[in-house]
Amino acid sequence: MRPIGGRWNPRADFEENVSAHDPSITPDRFADAIAAGDRFLADAHDTPDHDDYHRVLLARLGLRPTPELLAQLRRDVHPTAVLELFPDVLSTLAGLKRRGVRLAVVSDAWPGLPDLHEGLGIRDYFEVYAISAVLGCEKPDPRMYHHAGTGLGLQPSACLFVDDVPDLVSAAMDLGYEGRALCRTGATAHVPAITSLTELLDLF
Repeated sequence: MRPIGGRWNPRADFEENVSAHDPSITPDRFADAIAAGDRFLADAHDTPDHDDYHRVLLARLGLRPTPELLAQLRRDVHPTAVLELFPDVLSTLAGLKRRGVRLAVVSDAWPGLPDLHEGLGIRDYFEVYAISAVLGCEKPDPRMYHHAGTGLGLQPSACLFVDDVPDLVSAAMDLGYEGRALCRTGATAHVPAITSLTELLDLF
């Protein structure tokens, strides 16, 4: 999946929600606040709380983080309001399911990822979730990979790990997993790569 507008954080409706409280905020000020939020996330040792992240942005914008505004920024919205699936996702997941391929998710994400996948219509394809905010570690920590494989009851050599970061694929391969880097804009020589998820169907 990918964020509508090309940005994961803050959510795509951040500017709209904040502008409802202060219409005078300019695009340049929003960009400056988002950059401050990026630095906050980069410096964090684990996945920060949504409210703490939003407080950083609001402080940069000179806005008071009232409970009402924080609640507005984290309110539940339908995933399709801020996220979309790549065009090859549903057909590939359906094709893998028909082939009897069992799937797990290994993600540096918040605990609500399964619910997010439910809203996008893909939750039922996955048996196991290895989520950084739940496990207390991030890729390439071996615990992330092993949690998924163990949950499926499979040895590393029986698993194929796919990620859009080649170094994370390399780390999985060092642990004995098969690996493919998803490089949509062009293959890499660093590790075995695919340019579309549909190429996975040829492997099964």
